[in-house]
Amino acid sequence: MTRAPLAELLHRIHTAGGFVNAHSHLDRAWTVTTEDLKTRVYAPLREKWELIDAVKRASSEENYFNRMQYALSLQQKMGTKACLTFVDCDAVAEERALKAAQKLRDISESEMGITLRLAVQTLKGVCTPEARTWFERAVPNVDVIGGLPGADRGREEEHLDILLSTAKSTNKRVHVHVDQNNSPTETETELLAKKTIQWGMEGKVSAVHGISLAAHPMEYRRKVYALCKDAALSFVACPSAWIDARRNEILTPTHNAVTPIDELVEFGIPVAIGSDNIADLYKPFVDGNMETELRILLESTHFYNIDELTKVATLHGRFALGLKSDNLVAPQNATQSNTQGAAHNSSHSTAHDAQGSFRNV
Repeated sequence: MTRAPLAELLHRIHTAGGFVNAHSHLDRAWTVTTEDLKTRVYAPLREKWELIDAVKRASSEENYFNRMQYALSLQQKMGTKACLTFVDCDAVAEERALKAAQKLRDISESEMGITLRLAVQTLKGVCTPEARTWFERAVPNVDVIGGLPGADRGREEEHLDILLSTAKSTNKRVHVHVDQNNSPTETETELLAKKTIQWGMEGKVSAVHGISLAAHPMEYRRKVYALCKDAALSFVACPSAWIDARRNEILTPTHNAVTPIDELVEFGIPVAIGSDNIADLYKPFVDGNMETELRILLESTHFYNIDELTKVATLHGRFALGLKSDNLVAPQNATQSNTQGAAHNSSHSTAHDAQGSFRNV
């Protein structure tokens, strides 16, 4: 190696085609205010889900377009070559953000030199009649079906059934926010993996965040990782999004509040990387720099494998977005039939149960 490790890593990322931001919310980017910094940025997550309505309500289609165009231009300048943004489409935002995002997607490659893909954000859920109506209006206009089971608290299985059945009938990929709260009471990743297999969607579903996995005992983590492998799930880590998880008195295994890439990679599970929120009510100081996100991820998990980190920043993101790549290898099981998968699942899980402990970090 002739370069320092960071320089070598960045060189390889550039050679592999540049960063892929596999998870963002550009429609809300650069909306944080001085007043927000005094009080609202400290609100709990669920409260922010409602507080953000003020921004959505006040935004015209032109406002949305200008914000997203500015945010995407900064992504391009910082070396990002492809980006997936979730877009609000609900009774508050209506279709203003979605229409603006579609216009931006149409010109992003030709005029800005960056590929843009869209996912529907289901912040209001999908189980109520009103939320379902807005969701169904958005589906034909997006590239990825987005999900947030927590938005339909108590109806998480129904939420996932709606997402996966819709994705199966429209041949779209699925990205689902799961296990965001860094809590051992959350088991959404496990549920998502089971539902993915149930709906025969192996290889087409990405779990976004998966923070709470690390809060569980190793025995449970290993069981879920094996299940995720059987479901051919990929993950998207957004390191700066949850590294600020609040201090509490709940006892858990020692860990940082970040997607446990070190353990996922050991199981052969692909992990991509995203910025999540940029300069908004959720993350006021995040600027969307993917190099920063990658450095937080590698340091917070003590994971220094340059080959794997290059894939995290590039190829795995392209896979998660459904983009073609000559060097892309799909996760195992992604092309297997349900019958083949069922036979494989039994032996594969047994093999993982016998696997040794994870690398110390």
